[in-house]
Amino acid sequence: MPVRAGRLFNVSPAESPAPPGRLMAVSDIHVGYSENRLIVEGIEPGSPEDWLILAGDVAEVASEIEAIWRLFTERFAKVIWVPGNHELWTPKHDPLRLRGEARYRHLVEVARGLGVVTPEDPYPVWTGEGGPVVIAPLFALYDYSFRPAGTATKEQALALARETGVVCTDEWLLHPDPYPTIDDWSRARVAYTAERLAALDPAVPTVLVNHWPLVRQPTDILRYPTFALWCGTTSTADWHRRVRTAAVIYGHLHIPRTTWYDGVRFEEVSMGYPRERIAWEAYGRPFAGPRQILPYPPEPVVAEGAPRRAASQSPSTARH
Repeated sequence: MPVRAGRLFNVSPAESPAPPGRLMAVSDIHVGYSENRLIVEGIEPGSPEDWLILAGDVAEVASEIEAIWRLFTERFAKVIWVPGNHELWTPKHDPLRLRGEARYRHLVEVARGLGVVTPEDPYPVWTGEGGPVVIAPLFALYDYSFRPAGTATKEQALALARETGVVCTDEWLLHPDPYPTIDDWSRARVAYTAERLAALDPAVPTVLVNHWPLVRQPTDILRYPTFALWCGTTSTADWHRRVRTAAVIYGHLHIPRTTWYDGVRFEEVSMGYPRERIAWEAYGRPFAGPRQILPYPPEPVVAEGAPRRAASQSPSTARH
């Protein structure tokens, strides 16, 4: 990864000049970690026409989220953001004390003020190479329907999670206000988003962007299967088939890879925590910057035996 004038030029897929206008994506940059922030501050576009998708978990503190938005809107032609669970947390060290929907709406207004596209805005159309394609930033949350084997209800699944010691930090820091539960908030988001997707022109392909995976299959390789409870909703399982979809972008799992479902490309674009990057580097897969989504590049060679990623910081608390 070359270093020039104190910045890391890690967006280009090769040392040769980047083609003009690429749609790039990254998630789970977690700039609260100083090591991550250093890398993120070095991300540059390959050309003035590049767009950047931020697929959630930029940071936990509102001022840090805003600072990263400012950084990237100064560098990229367009920045598109969807919230992850970490942006929706109300941690004690954040002066912004808003919770739930009110926190999300506040972030949306800050983003709009900087020119960042959010799930509440008109969907932009990528007209560069590989286009035209509608970029649809989504916010569908999760509803505990990715339940582990042997459980039939949310209550049973959560009880099993507590027994096994794998409980997402969301249970303490992500508040659903004014909705009674996260499930209710998710159902409202799914209904709203499904209506917007149904109104799209069926002749124009889409890139669907959501922090949580839209289908359950990516969670099958989690080290702790019960963590899937906090990873999505079965209500979105056919969205990539409902609309003409060129690619689905997501994060949250910290398992960066490309998979295909129903002939549609799914890209998990996480940067992840510092300790996770070290583990991937040991298998010959260092973090190389945002992933190129369009135009679709040749798939890189993946080292055999890449590790399964733990979906928790420790056996007792999963932060993703």
